[in-house]
Amino acid sequence: MGVQGLTGFVEERGAFFTELRVRDTKLVIDGSSLYHQLCFASAVDFRRGGDYGPFAAAVRDFFGSLRTCRVAPFVVLDGGRGADDRKLPTLRSRAADRLRAAHGLSRGDGGCLVPLLTREAFVQALGRLGVPFVQCFAEADREIAGLANRWGCPVLSLDSDFCVFDLAAGYCPLSHFQWRSVCAGEGAQGCYVPARCFSVEKFCGHFSQLNRSLLPLFAAMNGNDYIGLAALQVLLSKVRSPRGWAAGKGGKHVRLQGLLNWLSQFAEPTEAVDNVLKYLKKHQREEIRELLCTSMEDYTPSDVNLEAFFQNGKYDCEAARSSDLPQWVLDALAKGKLAPFISDALMLRSTFLHVQVENMQRPSAHSTALPIRQVIYGLLLKVSQNTEAAAPRKQTNELPVVCEFDRLQKTLKKTFVQAASVPTDFCDDHFPLDKLMEIPMSCRQMFLLETLGVKMSFLESVPSHLQLPVAVTCYWIRCSEPKVKLHHLKALLLMIVSGELQRITNDTDSTVLCAEDDSIAYKEFLKWKEKKLQNKDFDLDAAHSFCQWQCCLQMGLYLNQLLCTPLSEPDLSRLYTGTLVHRLYQELKSNPSVENLFSLSPKMTQLYQVLLNTVES
Repeated sequence: MGVQGLTGFVEERGAFFTELRVRDTKLVIDGSSLYHQLCFASAVDFRRGGDYGPFAAAVRDFFGSLRTCRVAPFVVLDGGRGADDRKLPTLRSRAADRLRAAHGLSRGDGGCLVPLLTREAFVQALGRLGVPFVQCFAEADREIAGLANRWGCPVLSLDSDFCVFDLAAGYCPLSHFQWRSVCAGEGAQGCYVPARCFSVEKFCGHFSQLNRSLLPLFAAMNGNDYIGLAALQVLLSKVRSPRGWAAGKGGKHVRLQGLLNWLSQFAEPTEAVDNVLKYLKKHQREEIRELLCTSMEDYTPSDVNLEAFFQNGKYDCEAARSSDLPQWVLDALAKGKLAPFISDALMLRSTFLHVQVENMQRPSAHSTALPIRQVIYGLLLKVSQNTEAAAPRKQTNELPVVCEFDRLQKTLKKTFVQAASVPTDFCDDHFPLDKLMEIPMSCRQMFLLETLGVKMSFLESVPSHLQLPVAVTCYWIRCSEPKVKLHHLKALLLMIVSGELQRITNDTDSTVLCAEDDSIAYKEFLKWKEKKLQNKDFDLDAAHSFCQWQCCLQMGLYLNQLLCTPLSEPDLSRLYTGTLVHRLYQELKSNPSVENLFSLSPKMTQLYQVLLNTVES
């Protein structure tokens, strides 16, 4: 994220920061940077699909530290790709990087990879903690800058773009925000989080008192998420610093410093752009001028009034107004009740499917959930079965198509997927997308369950907050290739039961009273977890199967959200623990008695049997 090479250069120098004690203030937080940072800091294993419990605990502890220091956090999340889709090349490049990382991890190399449902687990955690957050319509940077300037408070992020924005109270990099080391403070002022703030004054002073208004031009010329170096390579090779510098050899920082030194001779951006264009052929000049000016505008703080959203829940921006999306969809997107996946499918007919640590020789784990995605596309792009009946020969032309970016073995490929047609008895022409909420809840629930191939009568004995994951598990067993093994299923259900046991023994606000035998069973479970695992082998085929389950769960969650949650949304921090499910699978293979892990708790034994019987039926 951000300006190429700038974070490395700033960190290497270390002289461009001022010390800051963060307390008694509002703080605008870049949600994407925060959940990535907390995910990498809390994870002990990146191969087994994520441990959402420790991640949620890290989120809770982070905001607990802020509360101790009387810091009022406001989290701002990126939304979809936006109608112009300008970041598509960058997103494709990141997806390819992610695929390389996943492949390396699958072979036992080191590396980091954000687990599939991390963003959803983060949004859930914010909701549970009561932390105010907004999901922007598209990229969040300009709106983050606008809100921080309106309130005169710092921005917390890990995105070097914020070194370029003109921020009233500055930018605090997450890498220097020591929230785990809250200091007591002196006297009445109280405790604080030690932090460092990027100083634009020190940075510009280092480059012959560079005018700070030239920083957006520097970012555009140097290359960022929106503008690639290729467009400006010729230009960069011709521009020379008065001190002389090499664009090719010597690394990014040499070029970066040379560019900043060269820009320091100009008083303002227009003069600098005019001088840049002199180095180009006449027919290139207007195109490059437009490219640079558009990119510079990306560093103007937005006038979207996020303060109004945090006061009254109304999100209003020009891009959202001109999108023609139904108002309830816009409201749900802003409140994080619908994922950016939904707006990308609706507006761009294009989606990215994030790769996991899976078997690269097999079809993508996402292929198992394809029929669910096709139903989502059908609802969004409104295809009814009447269309097919009326014009069977035109059927292939009339079913909308969505472009999916997913892996094919070890490369990123785009595939065109047809939307499914929606049954007319569920969603006829009287119920387009903007009237979806008017369909009775019972009909929406039945539609969701039919998509997953389950009847509500099968789920009646399952606790309501587990009905969606159990329905998804039934779908996974039916649709996975290769077929799910019994040990996979039992490991998954035992993991879900362990989350339930933890919930009723640890939650102070749990509505379920914890019996003594549950406490004893939980202590025994913790003792079992602490034992050294005999077989630490990583089973890639088992990993692939659990990846397929997460893909199905993700699309089950999205469809449930699109239908305005006819089933309760499960708590992901209790639902999936990758290291545990892999361990249970390994132990079940050699020691079937592990199935009786919770035998000391009659309640948990019964729950396990209910889940197993429901899925096997």
